[in-house]
Amino acid sequence: MTNDLQIQLSWEDPATGERREPKLNVPIAFGREFARLPAEIAGKRVSRMLLNSNEVSRYHALIDWEQNQLVVIDQGSVNGIFVNSQQQTRSVLTNGDVLQIGPYMMTVTFATNVSAQITSPPSTIQFNPNTNLPDPSLSPAQSTPSRSNFPPSAFQAENVVVQALHATGLPVDESDYLAIGAGLGSFVWVDLLRISGVHADKIVALGLEGEPYARYKRLCMNSQIPLHERLRSNSDSCPDNIWGWPSYALRESWYDFTQGKLNSAFRYLWQVFAEPTFAETYTPRAGNVFDSIDREAKRIGWNQIYRYGRVRAIRKTDDGRYCVAYSRGPGNYAFIVSRYLHLATGYPAIQFLPDLQAYREKYQDFKSVVNAYEAHDHVYQQLEQQGGTVLIRGRGIVASRVVQRIYEARKQNQNITVLHLMRSPKPQGNKFQTAQRLVKNHYEFQPFNWPKACWGGELRVMLEKASPDERKRLLADWGGTTTADRHDWQRITEQGLSEGWYQITFGEVLGVERDAQNRTITHIREKGFGEMNLAADFIVDATGLDAKVETNPLLDDLVKHYNLPLNHLGRLVVANNFELTEMRSGRGQMYAAGAITLGGPYAAVDSFLGLQYAALVAVDGLVAARAPGVQYLNTVSSYGQWLKWVLNQSP
Repeated sequence: MTNDLQIQLSWEDPATGERREPKLNVPIAFGREFARLPAEIAGKRVSRMLLNSNEVSRYHALIDWEQNQLVVIDQGSVNGIFVNSQQQTRSVLTNGDVLQIGPYMMTVTFATNVSAQITSPPSTIQFNPNTNLPDPSLSPAQSTPSRSNFPPSAFQAENVVVQALHATGLPVDESDYLAIGAGLGSFVWVDLLRISGVHADKIVALGLEGEPYARYKRLCMNSQIPLHERLRSNSDSCPDNIWGWPSYALRESWYDFTQGKLNSAFRYLWQVFAEPTFAETYTPRAGNVFDSIDREAKRIGWNQIYRYGRVRAIRKTDDGRYCVAYSRGPGNYAFIVSRYLHLATGYPAIQFLPDLQAYREKYQDFKSVVNAYEAHDHVYQQLEQQGGTVLIRGRGIVASRVVQRIYEARKQNQNITVLHLMRSPKPQGNKFQTAQRLVKNHYEFQPFNWPKACWGGELRVMLEKASPDERKRLLADWGGTTTADRHDWQRITEQGLSEGWYQITFGEVLGVERDAQNRTITHIREKGFGEMNLAADFIVDATGLDAKVETNPLLDDLVKHYNLPLNHLGRLVVANNFELTEMRSGRGQMYAAGAITLGGPYAAVDSFLGLQYAALVAVDGLVAARAPGVQYLNTVSSYGQWLKWVLNQSP
């Protein structure tokens, strides 16, 4: 070894689960305050790594050379360092070691071996712009509609002249309120506008599918969450009911009570009142959620509000509004001009591991290697008929659901085995102050995707008041790749391990190939065992979704045209009321919601309750701006609107 050897650190971002793989020169200093990290040591420039977590000290650790060995040294940190799950103050690092600093689990790889690894940036699966389905054959460039002559040259301006739109001869409509996306985020905002007094004919929602939950439902079904299965959502997180009463638990309890199922009726109520200490957290069935949204959509006149269209560009206008250019079909273009605009475009792409992308491109095999969010029922059908081996990548909630689906398949065919490949062991859960998450069998458990206090408790207030740097640290501590704290999932894992059909393996993937029998071969480097091969009939990538602005052509164009700032996660910067203040256009205001705002003042942005919270503060902003038709919901008017909801009457 030489003292100028470069090393690569690989980990999953604690807040988003996205992969990070920087290559760095030694020495390397780690800490949460850049100014506290040394710039030079013994005349050598230091690579300074900022780790944004309150569990990381200002200057936490140093990797340097000592007697021709790579050594990590604790710098008197509060929470210490761990090497291969063992706490150390000073430790020699070898190729493949796992270094843990706070919530960051980093695999150390020497540069001499890096060339054998897949080091390209994480790839994605785009949604087809015409069908709104995950399309593995599309590149990001292909997912962007060809420009042709639309939008017109007028859209190159900072402020589009409204008269120039009419001069194109294309249809130009106007509305007071415009929701871009027409998904769940748009639906919740529109629902609150209707409840707050805005008439349906004053609102337009632009999107590709009429059902506001269409994409969400499809992703649920693809990831093996059928209608009878339960979502990772709270009882009072009701997209159809801004008041959260009656909650899903009460509704389901009442239904079972009327059917004579007294045990289950009382069990749901017990779960709500006793969770999480004495009972497992209640979560609603997917089908019940979708049915309730259908009812509310009909009540507020969603069919009148929704309009089919793929938005191509958004611009400010010369009269203090916004113009949206959209296509209604091949060669069928139009404009909408609106004073108040809401962006809720959801996840623009699905994360896909680069080594699996390389495999599919090389072998053109889209059946053996699949993403959990793609339609892949053929995997389970073949397993039930022929048996086989499945390799799972990722260990979040989707991976847990895939394991459950395979467990169900084993009732049809016992000749099914599961290899669960994890990058590194998980000896302990994330910590924040005195709280620490539970870990069993290297799964980190949490009832929801964020601690519950992030929705409406002290953690929400803390994040709103925090500076951008403080937000980085807080989100790193609260986030992470967690799975739901479900007893049935834990029981399946324990049973699979004891019976031998479920095995957990740790290692760094070097590449994926196909053998002569058309089986996938995953080459890994496992700590303590060297290189080894994992053979499987199928590989399921359960590593998650991607919401960075750069993966969404519409948002990317908007950000570049107006030079909008992005936060540390590559998402839109919003105020505490979710307004994009840089996009103010005279009296016009633009708001955003959902995953595209993660990293800002609210953690649980992509949850049902998070979308409702974003809508509430955004509509409060509209009331303050005296937007037309919007009335503040006081005690009397809110009760009156709730009563209309109960009686299923139009707002």
